[in-house]
Amino acid sequence: MTPFTFRRAINSADALTSGAMSGAKYLGGGTNLIDLMRETIEAPTALVDLTTVATSIDVRADGGVMIGAGVRNTALAEHRAIRMHYPVLSRAILAGASGQIRNMATVGGNILQRTRCTYFYDAEGSRCNKRTPGSGCDAIGGFNRTHAILGASSACVATHPSDMCVALAALDAIVHVQGQSGTRTIPLTNLHRLPDETPEIETVLLPGDMITAVELRPFSSSAHSMYRKVRDRSSYAFALVSVAAALDLADDGSVRDVRIALGGVAAKPWRAWRSEAALKGAIPNVDTLRSAAEAELADAAPLHDNGFKIELARRTMVAVLGSLTGTGS
Repeated sequence: MTPFTFRRAINSADALTSGAMSGAKYLGGGTNLIDLMRETIEAPTALVDLTTVATSIDVRADGGVMIGAGVRNTALAEHRAIRMHYPVLSRAILAGASGQIRNMATVGGNILQRTRCTYFYDAEGSRCNKRTPGSGCDAIGGFNRTHAILGASSACVATHPSDMCVALAALDAIVHVQGQSGTRTIPLTNLHRLPDETPEIETVLLPGDMITAVELRPFSSSAHSMYRKVRDRSSYAFALVSVAAALDLADDGSVRDVRIALGGVAAKPWRAWRSEAALKGAIPNVDTLRSAAEAELADAAPLHDNGFKIELARRTMVAVLGSLTGTGS
């Protein structure tokens, strides 16, 4: 491991000053970054500890919630307002990792965690454009059962591992960022980048930028929401496919509002815009739900080991939407 300095930030301004140093990395719970340092994939020369910065959950009068980036995952999942009004988020967090890791992991760190692609982690024996730009991608011709079927490129087929981010994408969450040029907000759906030819650039954040909070705005269907994760074993496994959805029906039984996001299928939480468009105004039944799911998956490009994900994603979307609409699958 490369030698590094350590500094615990006392506030956001202090963190930004320290984070602007060459070779500095922000540290949340350390559940991903420390592993990457141990594997020599990350080699910061300075760590800026943010665990005492932005640690509150503030519920607004309109029902919206401002979540500090330093909030622990367990605290967020267990918060009364989240469980009551945004259950999809609580369930997504509880589906991720182990209780011990959730107790340490922070909201900001979860958003910025890096892929768990085995070739990315194999620094000594595999080519990975995300780890070493221009070196190639061994996953494309290798064992790629867990890899992307949407939004991938000839340079990278890795997936984003976060469960929480899938729920945040479905909730239209807004990420608050501070940087050297001031503050700004970014929709969660725009924060992560698809790989294209530069998979090493994973977000739209600038050097030294720091996530300070995540904002949830109230909307009618947020309380009627759910998260389903399909994985190889029942605990402590990353998603093969996951679905987060929130849905609201009008008095005539048609879909008034729907938000859907997929996990385990792309390099970013995948918002299912096509499925949403197909469902809005429709009367939900098995056929309309299946048609909406197929619309989102029409451009799926499977690799030789993961073609099953297309059918798995379709069935999971239909099952989740069927549960929310009472139509079954």
